[in-house]
Amino acid sequence: MSKPKSATALAPADLVDWTGVPLQRVEYELEAAIFAQGDPATSVMYVESGAVRLSVVSHAGKEAVIAVLDKGHFFGEGCLASQPRRMATATAMSPSTIISVERADMVRQLHSQPGFADRFLTHMLTRNIRIEEDLIDQLFNSSEKRLARTLLLLARYGEPEASHRTLPKVSQETLAEMVGTTRSRVNFFMNKFRKLGFIEYNGGLKINNSLLSVVLRD
Repeated sequence: MSKPKSATALAPADLVDWTGVPLQRVEYELEAAIFAQGDPATSVMYVESGAVRLSVVSHAGKEAVIAVLDKGHFFGEGCLASQPRRMATATAMSPSTIISVERADMVRQLHSQPGFADRFLTHMLTRNIRIEEDLIDQLFNSSEKRLARTLLLLARYGEPEASHRTLPKVSQETLAEMVGTTRSRVNFFMNKFRKLGFIEYNGGLKINNSLLSVVLRD
C-alpha cells in the first residue's frame, strides 16, 4: 500500500475561531487511539496541539501510514460527505489536544461563517494537491528521494513558522510505511544522510535544508 505524506500546516491554530461552536476538547496521551478504522464517522476533528498519525489496515492485515498531522490540521472530514465509517485509525503521536465537532455543528459553522469556510476549503484543496504529489512521488522517485521528501515535509520545510526543522517523534518503522519501503532501507539512508550532514541527531532529529539536494537530484 502507498503512503501520502504529512500535510502542510495551513495556519497557526489560534487563527481558528471556534466562538459559538459546540465542541469537545479532549486530551490524549502518547499512542492513545482517537478513533479506529470502522468506527462511526460522526464528527470532524482538529489538532489543537500535538501530532496525529492516520493509518489503514488492508483485508490482508497489512498496515500503512497515510498521514502525519500536526497542529492546525483537520481530520475525519469524510463525515461531511456522508461517509458512514472511519476509513482510517487516528493515533496520538505525542500528548495531544484534539477538538471534536459533531457533523451537524460543523455544517452549520461552514454555512454561517465565510472566513471559517474559506480556511476549511483551503485545507481540502491543500490535501488534494498533496495526494497528487504523493502519487507522482511514489510512481517515479526512488525510495531514497521519497524518504528525503517525507523528512522535509515532516519538518515543514519552506514554512516561515516552522521551528528549527525538528521532526515530531516518528519511528523508522513509521517512516518505512510512509515511504513504501523496508525499515532496513530507511536505516541505511538515514545513516547516509547523517554522514553527509543532511540530518542531525541531538536529542531529536533535525532536518537541514541541504537535504533538499537529494530531492532535486536527477
